[in-house]
Amino acid sequence: MSRPSESPESPERTLLVTGAAVAAAGTSVRAEALAVRGDRVVHVGTAEEARAALGGRVDTELVLDGGLVHPGFVDAHCHPVMYGQALAWVDLRPERVGDIDTLVEVLREAGRDLPAGVPVRGFGYEHRRLAEGRHPNCHDLDRVADDREVYAMNASGHGGVVNSHALRTCGITAATPSPEGGSIGRFEDGEPDGQLWDAACDMLTGPAGVKIGNHGPNFHLSEPDAIMADHLMRAQEVFLAAGVTTIADAQVSRREMETYLRAHDDGSLRMRVSAYLTSALLDTALELGAVRGFGDDLFRIQGVKFYADGTLGGWTAYFPEGYAADCCHHGQLYHSVEEYAEIVRRAHAAGLQTATHAQSPYAIGMVLDAIEKAQADRPREDMRHRIEHSGLPTDEQIDRMGELGVVPVMQPQHHLRTGDGTLTAIGEMGHRYNPAGRCSQAGVPVVFSSDAPVAPPAPLEAVAAAATRRTVLGTVLGDESLRLPVEAGLHAHTGAAAAALHREDAVGALAPGMLADFCVLDADPLTVPVDDLTGIRVRETWVGGRRAWAAAGR
Repeated sequence: MSRPSESPESPERTLLVTGAAVAAAGTSVRAEALAVRGDRVVHVGTAEEARAALGGRVDTELVLDGGLVHPGFVDAHCHPVMYGQALAWVDLRPERVGDIDTLVEVLREAGRDLPAGVPVRGFGYEHRRLAEGRHPNCHDLDRVADDREVYAMNASGHGGVVNSHALRTCGITAATPSPEGGSIGRFEDGEPDGQLWDAACDMLTGPAGVKIGNHGPNFHLSEPDAIMADHLMRAQEVFLAAGVTTIADAQVSRREMETYLRAHDDGSLRMRVSAYLTSALLDTALELGAVRGFGDDLFRIQGVKFYADGTLGGWTAYFPEGYAADCCHHGQLYHSVEEYAEIVRRAHAAGLQTATHAQSPYAIGMVLDAIEKAQADRPREDMRHRIEHSGLPTDEQIDRMGELGVVPVMQPQHHLRTGDGTLTAIGEMGHRYNPAGRCSQAGVPVVFSSDAPVAPPAPLEAVAAAATRRTVLGTVLGDESLRLPVEAGLHAHTGAAAAALHREDAVGALAPGMLADFCVLDADPLTVPVDDLTGIRVRETWVGGRRAWAAAGR
C-alpha cells in the first residue's frame, strides 16, 4: 500500500466524490460532493461546484451508491503497537473465557503450537467476570506450562498474572519488594502469587528490554523487528476498517518509536500518528529539543504521557479512603505529589503538551494542581494539557478544567464494558464514570478514544455508549445529565479529538485546506436510532485522498 500523501515529484492527482451525502464542516451539515487535489480537500458542496473547483480535471471519480462520506475518525488515546500485539496473543476476553479452567485450557492449547521456550501470552481476562470472581494465580498458569513464561494480561493493560517459571526467571521471591508505582501480588504466606501490576511489569521486559520505572505499566515487551511490523500492520487494518484515520499513541517508548519510523520509511504507515512519549523519556526529549509538533503529517511527536494513579479495572486507581468493596484497599500513585508536579513543570516550561492518566478524584485533583502551578510559574498560551480517562472528576474539578484549558480524553467503551465492575469496586460514585454530558454543559471539550487494546477501535460504539450510558449487562449509569447526544459524540471523535492533538487545522473535518481523510459509512449516524449506531458499517477509508482500506468485495 502506498503512502497516503503525494510525493513531491508527482503531479497532484484530483479526486471527485459523488453519489453520497458528505458531512461537511460540522457533523449536521450535509453536501453532495467532495473535491480533492493531491492530499487536500479543495471544495465541499454541489457536484457542479466541486467539479468546477477542480478546473474540470478529474483524474478519479468515486461514484458511491448512497451512504455518508464522513470525516475520518480521530482516536485520541490508544496503543496501536500494543493492540497488534494483543491481537496476536491468545484471546482471553470474557466473551470467550468464563472461568479459570477455560482460561488455562485455551492457553495450553495455544502453547501446543509454539516452539519450545516461546512464551505463551494471552490478553483480555476480567477477573470479576470469571466464575471464580478472582484473578488466576501462578499455580493456575503452571498447569499451562512450567518450562516457559506464561502471561495472562488483564483487560486493563496495567498488568496481569505470570506462572512460576516467569517469577523465577524475573527473580521475584517473597523477599522482593513491590517497586514504587507498582505492586507484586502475594499469597497469605508472603510468597508471590503471580500478579504483577503497573510499575512491577518492568520486571517482564528482561535485562536488555525497555525500562520505564514508575512512569507507567510496562507493556513494551521486546520482539524482532519483523514481528513488531506485523503488530502495527495488524492494528492498522482494524483501525482503518473502523474509519479511523488519525490516532494518538498514548505511550511511546523506544520500541514504538523504532516501529513507527521503520513503517514511515518503508511506506507501510497508512494512518496518521501523533506520539506521546512515555515520561521516562522526558529528559531525552528535552535534550533533543523534541517539542510539540516535531515530525510531519504522517508521524509526529506531540507531547509526553504521564501517570498519576492506576486503573479502575485492576483496582489500582487511587482512593485514599479505600474502595467501597474493600476499605483496606487504596490503589496507588505512580509518583509523590511533589515529584509529579516537578516533572509536569519541566515539560510545560519546555512547551511540551502533557497527557496524564488519572482516574480517581484524588488523582485528577493532583493533575489540575500541578498544571495550575506550572502555568503560574511559566504562563503559556493554548497548551491544551490533557487528562487521560478522567473517569471520575467532581463537578468542581470539571469547572477547573474549563478555567485551566485542560482537556479530558475519555473512553465511553470503558463504562460500557466495565461499568458494573466499577460500581462493585467503588460504589455509587461509579454512576458518574465518564461524565461526558456534565463536561459538555460546563463548556469543557469532550474528547473520545478507544484506549485499544482495552477496547477495540469502534467510534460509533463509543458514541452510542456515551449517549445511552448503558453497560453490556444492561445497567444504566447515572442520570440523563451525564449522557452526550449523538451529534456531540461524533464531534468528540473527530473535530474535538483533532484539537486535543493540536491538529484541528488538518484533520477531523472535511473543508477546503484540510487533509482528505474520510470514511464512507453505509448510513448516516444522525438519522438512525441510537441503538442501531453499532450496526452502521464502514465501506471504505481514505487517507490523504487515497484509498487505504475497503471492505471485502468493494
